[in-house]
Amino acid sequence: MAAPMEGAAADPRSEPDWPWAQAPLFSYSERDLIRSGVRWGGGSGSRFDAALRSAWEERMTAGCFRYRLPSSGLPSRRLPGPRRFVAQLNPQRATERRRPQEIRSLRQPFEPAGFNFTRIPAREVLFRLRREGEAEASALLVINVSPLEWGHVLLLPEPARGLPQLLTRESLLRALELLFLSSEPALRLGFNSLGAAASVNHLHLHAYYLGHRLELESAPSRPLLAQAGGRYLPVHRLSQPPGRGLLLYTDGSDLPRAALTLHALGGLLLRRSLAHNLFLCRGCPPGEPPGRPECRDGVRAVLWPRVSCFGRKEEAAFNVALCELAGHLPIKTPQDYSSLTEDTVLQTIDKYLLPEEEFSQLLSEITELLKD
Repeated sequence: MAAPMEGAAADPRSEPDWPWAQAPLFSYSERDLIRSGVRWGGGSGSRFDAALRSAWEERMTAGCFRYRLPSSGLPSRRLPGPRRFVAQLNPQRATERRRPQEIRSLRQPFEPAGFNFTRIPAREVLFRLRREGEAEASALLVINVSPLEWGHVLLLPEPARGLPQLLTRESLLRALELLFLSSEPALRLGFNSLGAAASVNHLHLHAYYLGHRLELESAPSRPLLAQAGGRYLPVHRLSQPPGRGLLLYTDGSDLPRAALTLHALGGLLLRRSLAHNLFLCRGCPPGEPPGRPECRDGVRAVLWPRVSCFGRKEEAAFNVALCELAGHLPIKTPQDYSSLTEDTVLQTIDKYLLPEEEFSQLLSEITELLKD
């Protein structure tokens, strides 16, 4: 097992001005990754889940957030229809969150003078992350002060480097590791690129607990290639709306290869100047139909290429970003929460996804990439 949570010891290599310099340390190793026995209602959570939830709830009690989530949970309902979207009423996120930065391009440089995560107060930092073998902890978990759900945090892979909001292979590997450190299928993790609802141009990913099953966990798919090349994991295309998404699955035995595959896909999208959203969750192996519907031992990563949106443009009922594409809909007003339908959701999402013809052309390029 990994070492317990540790207080921050004096470290001559650390920068004393960073808000995370004195944050506790969470160390983990390969032995802590959970690759079996993950089921809905199947356990009380891992050591990682306990540490995250405890630190997060302490910050909620201390008033570190812009608003409090109800202790009984956000109002939630399933929309009628085969997609079984989960709608949640969360009006304060729409009104109280920090105003998004002005985003002008997919490759906008990091701007040190603007808001970035080196400027957050120390109370927002939960802990530093260090995997076994690392000389020092480079990644952080910090609270999202405008939470979507309980446990909503930001994974900051290497905040001191001032990286823009572009996925790196290391950030993808760390994200996959976090999901395998958790024994709760409720933990979700994702990324919004610039032009795809990212509001801060400083590399970060979102993670939060959603205690509702999503259809994406077992949604049917079909492979792009009968067999991928030696470097990459197989990639599937989702078969049902909201489709035009790319699915990758890992059982946890090949995390560096999974990170490499996702990074290669993201690189292709950048070369095509395509914004994108990424959602990762515990789920079933890909295929149609899923072999064991209750199995959540592996992780599904779904990448949606989409139409880029620059400037402040929002939908009335909900914005379209990583959680909405996955089937979780934070709703802004009671009226929309009560009246929203599956057809309306699908029509709204469809406006942001690539047209079928353009997506088909992209699939041809991805297929060639995977042959390597």
